Amino acid sequence: MKKITITTEFSVFDSLEDLPNDIYSLMGQAVAIRKKAYAPYSKFRVGTAILLDNGKIVLGSNQENAAYPSGLCAERVAIFQAGAIFPEAKIIKMAITAASDTNKTTMPIPPCGSCRQSIAEYEIKQDTPIEIYFMGETGAIYKSASLKNLLPFMFDKNFL
Repeated sequence: MKKITITTEFSVFDSLEDLPNDIYSLMGQAVAIRKKAYAPYSKFRVGTAILLDNGKIVLGSNQENAAYPSGLCAERVAIFQAGAIFPEAKIIKMAITAASDTNKTTMPIPPCGSCRQSIAEYEIKQDTPIEIYFMGETGAIYKSASLKNLLPFMFDKNFL
């Protein structure tokens, strides 16, 4: 038997004010769209802002549905919209923020498994890492230089 050791690395910013100006602005847009999320069931609102290599910013917020699997997370709303409207553009950076209507989220909230897989599809398709910044409502912001930090054993088209 062999063991495999996987190391991931994240940068940690203590607050929004510590972010570089471009990321501060991108996260601000994620916060604004988070507040428009349709989350009547979970009371958990997520917002995502994506910066494309053409300079465009695409936004998404989670959209819930009483038939639970029919809803969609903010990250997938934004990434699928970017893929539909700007199919040739590369995703450079993503800013993600999450907040609960019932308690304060102070820890960084990463993308769920389904969103990680969707982000992986685009990172592999474009053959360029996607910087991912994520936070709760307040507090520290984590930066990952690539989705590979969040999903080291990615399932992709090479397995098919």
